[in-house]
Amino acid sequence: MTKLSVNINKVATIRNSRGGNIPDVKKVALDCESFGAQGITVHPRPDERHIRYSDVYEIKPLIKTELNIEGYPDQKFIDLVTKIKPTQVTLVPDAPDTLTSNQGWDVETNFDKLTELVELFTSKGIRTSIFVETDLKNIVFAAKTGTDRIELYTGPYAEHYTKNREEAIAPFIEAAYKAKELGLGVNAGHDLSLANLDYFAARIPFTDEVSIGHALISDALYYGLEKTISLYKDCLNQKQE
Repeated sequence: MTKLSVNINKVATIRNSRGGNIPDVKKVALDCESFGAQGITVHPRPDERHIRYSDVYEIKPLIKTELNIEGYPDQKFIDLVTKIKPTQVTLVPDAPDTLTSNQGWDVETNFDKLTELVELFTSKGIRTSIFVETDLKNIVFAAKTGTDRIELYTGPYAEHYTKNREEAIAPFIEAAYKAKELGLGVNAGHDLSLANLDYFAARIPFTDEVSIGHALISDALYYGLEKTISLYKDCLNQKQE
């Protein structure tokens, strides 16, 4: 079964807009777990505009499921991950001023750097995942780094889903099966929502994990957090068409 990891960055954004500790990011993380989420994702950025590095240190001891830390591997990020030792680290090629993740790694160009990072994090007992697009050559190079998984950047899938969902999912199916053939686990994330998640999960049923933040937290404003997590998990439990 595909696991649901809830990205709580958006909760921290709301908190930071007013100062103080409302909403309480730590409580939301624990509530997500108690409502059925199988993991918590955080993506600290250099300007700490949402999740702060201090949040990650405070959240880690509380998490009973899996903690996934994603982000660009500058030295501060590397130090955080090696100290925290989350279940998983997801390496994302974000520039410091990037609003949100919008592309995958050029793994071939960054092969040596990514290989060194994978070796470092693996030596600490941390599962590794490299954020990529659907280019098959990149996935082949990702496998050569020794990473455990890739995370497919699903922005293009979400963008084209309403126009032609079969065409939108096709390159992701090909990429996922290539990863599986190479012995890689497959994660997915970015702009997945209640509108498109069930179709993605049905067509790529061996997806290990989806990481969802913006859409899920937004839906929670209408349905409540507990109901929203249940709805997303229902999407992931659909049978393949």
